[in-house]
Amino acid sequence: MRSRAKLAVLAVVALLLSGCAGAGALGASGRTLVVAIVSNPQMEDAIALSDQFERDNPGIKLKFVQLPENQARAKITASTATEGGEFDVVMISNYETPQWAANGWLENLQPYIDASEGYDADDFIPSIRDSLSHEGSMYAVPFYGESSFVAYRKDLFAQAGLTMPERPTWEQIAEFAARLDDEEAGVAGICLRGKPGWGESLAPFSTVANTFGARWFDENWNAQLTSPEFRAAAEFYVGLVRDHGEIGASSAGFTECGTRYGQGEAAMWYDATVMAGTNEDPASSEVVGKSGYAAAPVMRTETSGWLYTWSLAMPKVAQDKDAAWRFMRWMTDKEFVRNVGTTFGWNRVPPGCRLSTYQIPEYQQAAQAYAPATLAGIDSANQRNTMVNPVPYPGIQFVGIPEFQDLGTRVSQQLSAAIAGQISVEEALQQSQEYAESVGAAYRETR
Repeated sequence: MRSRAKLAVLAVVALLLSGCAGAGALGASGRTLVVAIVSNPQMEDAIALSDQFERDNPGIKLKFVQLPENQARAKITASTATEGGEFDVVMISNYETPQWAANGWLENLQPYIDASEGYDADDFIPSIRDSLSHEGSMYAVPFYGESSFVAYRKDLFAQAGLTMPERPTWEQIAEFAARLDDEEAGVAGICLRGKPGWGESLAPFSTVANTFGARWFDENWNAQLTSPEFRAAAEFYVGLVRDHGEIGASSAGFTECGTRYGQGEAAMWYDATVMAGTNEDPASSEVVGKSGYAAAPVMRTETSGWLYTWSLAMPKVAQDKDAAWRFMRWMTDKEFVRNVGTTFGWNRVPPGCRLSTYQIPEYQQAAQAYAPATLAGIDSANQRNTMVNPVPYPGIQFVGIPEFQDLGTRVSQQLSAAIAGQISVEEALQQSQEYAESVGAAYRETR
């Protein structure tokens, strides 16, 4: 099974490489650490503070390669899987970490962690720490962690005479979106991702599918994308975003929804809990203090939030491992959290990783609207709580197999086309089922 999975990843990498041509040679030289990261506000803050690391670590220079999420996944996967050696440190998630650790592509960080006095890995939220471990050792260290929840405009709800439940259902969310959708005022009822990508629109959609009772594969690896449950979830999601979602929804991802919500152009936004820091940052938001935060909506399950963490890992072929770990430790240490808070404001600290973050008085005050909901979402994010039926794969908002980078992206393209009105939901699911059947068949053959 492991050999077959490794071949599957390499097949995916071959596709990804075609999208990475022209990126250029970025090899490390001497004690220059080349760090590949996803481009988002939290990473920008780390880059802005990186001169402090260079000052405290003479002789080590940092070179950051920032890419949008889909491009970053492609480039980092291609480099790591083929042992390209371009990067000394890579930003990956709890999707890649266990798989790549099993394949021998990552350095085991546990010896570095154990030798680092005061680093305190036990301070990491247990579910986050476990998701980055393989056979009892951590192979990546978290920069921030997240689940998912609903942000909503308290002022707009009050004006409409609506009350958001602490634990809403998707039926209630759809009703609210219909009531609050105001085309004349330029306010969409809700913002939902429609942008293709297994880590883009497939993340929120998969949580909707889970709570509707759907699954990608049954326990015998039979594809289930045309099942009544999957169809109901897809029709609901596509219908909601088409009827009451943002303009241009088929190309809107996390960043685009964040901009729209922050500019007051959406009454609700269902997405990653990390969004709250941006919503409440005066530098990037026009709705500071106007939002409430409710648990991820449900239908048939107890909860439905996802579990995700952007983290730092070290490719096995990294040239200067000691220097790489010094940087990784700096960027994921308790002190870094305080540094961000005092420099940029407490709403901008990396959330969802360290328990101690939630004990900082300044952060408790700044994040009182969303910190409890974030922790509750991360704590309850497991398949037992978020899925109706058992599945043969790990993951909540993703299927934890190598083929999902390609499969999930293909399915997301079909759903995006349905959101754009180019094809029907039925057509999208039929094509998606064909993609999934070939993946499931390969797993049945190796059982």
